[in-house]
Amino acid sequence: MTVPSLVAIVVAHDSAHALPDCLAALAAEHVPAIVVDNASRDGSAEVAREAGAAVIRNPRNEGYGRANNIGVRAAEQAARILILNPDLVLRPGAADALLRAADAYPDAGLLAPRLVESDGRVFFQPRSLLSPYLPNPKGRLALPEGDVCAPFLSGACLMAERAAFLALGGFDENIFLFYEDDDLCRRVADAGRALVHVDGAVASHGRGRSSAPEPGRVHRTRWHQAWSRAYVSRKYGLPDPSPRTLAVNGAKLALSRLTLRRGAYERYAGSAAGALAALRGESALAKEGLVG
Repeated sequence: MTVPSLVAIVVAHDSAHALPDCLAALAAEHVPAIVVDNASRDGSAEVAREAGAAVIRNPRNEGYGRANNIGVRAAEQAARILILNPDLVLRPGAADALLRAADAYPDAGLLAPRLVESDGRVFFQPRSLLSPYLPNPKGRLALPEGDVCAPFLSGACLMAERAAFLALGGFDENIFLFYEDDDLCRRVADAGRALVHVDGAVASHGRGRSSAPEPGRVHRTRWHQAWSRAYVSRKYGLPDPSPRTLAVNGAKLALSRLTLRRGAYERYAGSAAGALAALRGESALAKEGLVG
């Protein structure tokens, strides 16, 4: 079954190692792809073109959400868009299963497949920082045995109506990385639409393989995790986690200095710096040179 009304958006950053499997699976599902290349240095754009994808090359790394918004805006003929990470591989029939579910659940604002990690575990998050609905305060995990509404769907793979996604403003462009999917899920729910886990659509997820390793990546990742958590918490009137994040990671940072644990030092330094930046009112975009 061809699905010309569905277009996949894949954001790449040094993802040449992961793109071939991702794009081959999309092609097998007859889903055309737009690869938005975030200033890769490893030939990701060329790999994507060779695989038959349309390519948008950003001269700088715009971050995950902002780059996805660029791709969605470019998919002008698509009724629906499928956002997925480069390390996400659809299993046979997944696209059709998602489309059938979209027809079956017209109130769905976002749909996502069953995500199977590289170790065989199924990823299903039973709660969300931003979820005022489907409360599960202790985060008890009961894996779905069929299609279910969920408090959160991972940005690793999401399907949505293009017009509805754009009407909501897409991903929040103040976020460079992390919690952009929590924020989108919250806005979809606030708009009165459901978040649907489609159990019969399956995808393999090589978590952490979207981008090749690079120096300073751990520090940068932890900075954005801390900053983005503070940003979305404030956005929805939740307590600011920054003071506690700074205190806890500052103490761990001091201990890691004494024990000469470089890996731990990088993690805790990144989290502490991100929390401090949030407390000071600094922006993630300014850190990445995307404003000013």
